[in-house]
This record gives sequence, C-alpha cells and structure tokens, in this order.
Amino acid sequence: MTGAGMTGVGMGDFDDINRRGLVLVGCGRMGGAMLTGWLDRGLDAGAVTVIDPNLAPEWQDRGLRVNAYLPADPAVLVLAVKPQMMGDALTAMPDLSDSLVISVAAGTTIATFEAAFPGAPVIRVMPNTPAAIGQGISAMIGNGAATPAHLDLAEALMRAVGRVVRLESEDQMDAVTGLSGSGPAYVFHLIEAMAAAGEAQGLSPALALDLARATVAGAGALAVHADEDPAVLRRNVTSPNGTTAAGLAVLMDADHGLPPLMARTVAAATERGRALGRG
Repeated sequence: MTGAGMTGVGMGDFDDINRRGLVLVGCGRMGGAMLTGWLDRGLDAGAVTVIDPNLAPEWQDRGLRVNAYLPADPAVLVLAVKPQMMGDALTAMPDLSDSLVISVAAGTTIATFEAAFPGAPVIRVMPNTPAAIGQGISAMIGNGAATPAHLDLAEALMRAVGRVVRLESEDQMDAVTGLSGSGPAYVFHLIEAMAAAGEAQGLSPALALDLARATVAGAGALAVHADEDPAVLRRNVTSPNGTTAAGLAVLMDADHGLPPLMARTVAAATERGRALGRG
C-alpha cells in the first residue's frame, strides 16, 4: 500500500463537476459526511443530484436536486449505498460510461461496476466512520480506465472527509475493510471493555467511561501526530516492573493476549468482505 501525497487538488478541481454535475446515490451517514465536506470545499449545491428515497430532513431546502432526473452527462457518480442495496441501485442507473464512477460500498468489486458501466472509469473506495467528523481514512484503487486525473479527482473528493491512501491492487481492499473500515467498531468496543474493567475495580460507571474515552482518544491522537513508531510510544510509558508493565504482560500474551485476538478479528472481517464480493 502506498500513501498518497498532497497533490494540490483543491476547489478548482470541482469546476468540471459544477458544470456537469455530481450524482450521489445514498445520503446516509457516509454519503452525508462526504456531501457536507464537498459543499464546504466549493461544490455548488445545485450541481448535486441526490438519489435517496429516505433523505434526512436536514438536506431538504439546501438547493440540492433531490430524487430528480439525472443530468445527461454527470462528471461523477458516487455510490454510497449499503452493499445489500447495490444491485438495485445499479439496475436503476442509465448508461454513464463517460462519468467517473466512485463506490464506497464494501464487498462490491470493480468488475461489478465495469459490467454495469462498460468502458467507464471506476474507482473503488473504502472510507471509515470517523469521516463524519472529517477524521476518516479512505483507501482507493481504480480500474484500467481510470486515469491519473480521475484518481486525483477522487482523492480530492475523499480528502473532504479525511486522509487518503492509494492501494496497489484491488486484492488489498478486503484487508483494508477488515482493518480500517471495520476498525472503528473495534476501538469503540475497546472503550466499552476498558470502562467495564475500570468499573470492576471500583470506579463509577460514568467516571470509568469518561476515563476510557479520553484515554483512547488522546492515545490515538498522539499515535497519529508523534513521529515515532507506536512500539516506541508504548515503551516510553512502560516503566520496568511498574503498573503499565503488569497490564501489558496480560495484554501482550502471545497465546491469549491482544495480538492473536486482533489477528483473528481482522481476518474474520476480511474474509467476510471476500464473501460479500463473491456474492
């Protein structure tokens, strides 16, 4: 996997979209987060056609084209529906072979979109839920018809909700789904487990939860911003024979600790992604 650099893609890159239009199919949490970021970065509301029969009231009267006829030649089609709904969404789409097709649905392969939109440039993206606050990370891979300009445009759109990395092959996407796509849920459960453990040691439920939340959030921010390997950060807060060392002896147990548990967790999610791709 290779990280994408900051290529200077900005509001000017939305000019073609503002002229030709963008179609967003599905405007739930992820679609809504992306749309918020795009509008904040200069995308004209009138250039956006949102297809969502259950569109939240907050998006009404915002100048968007809601459940309207699609523009004849939109610059971009973004599919942000759940994988189980993708089949119905694709059958409802007209021929958009000249549009850039971007999917943010887990488990739906590029080949599926190539069958639906012959000849079209297709980019498959896996974001995660921190995109809702602009702190997501998205991994992307394009098909053979996707040019560097298409990839740069997709990156510009996804950077509206966080960081972007580019993959070397589509085969990596299921592992991305298992790690970063599903990963926020693992972290939320870690907070739950830490809070329950603190409560078991005599803390009140509210205090234990507050401490767990802040600890995970602060440590995560430090891991992102510190220019050090997380193993170094771990060692920096671990005194020999101290309290942290005692806790880590349990957590890092090679047979029953966090490493083998996390390996099984990510493997299970990855395999589920592969199964969704197989239909």
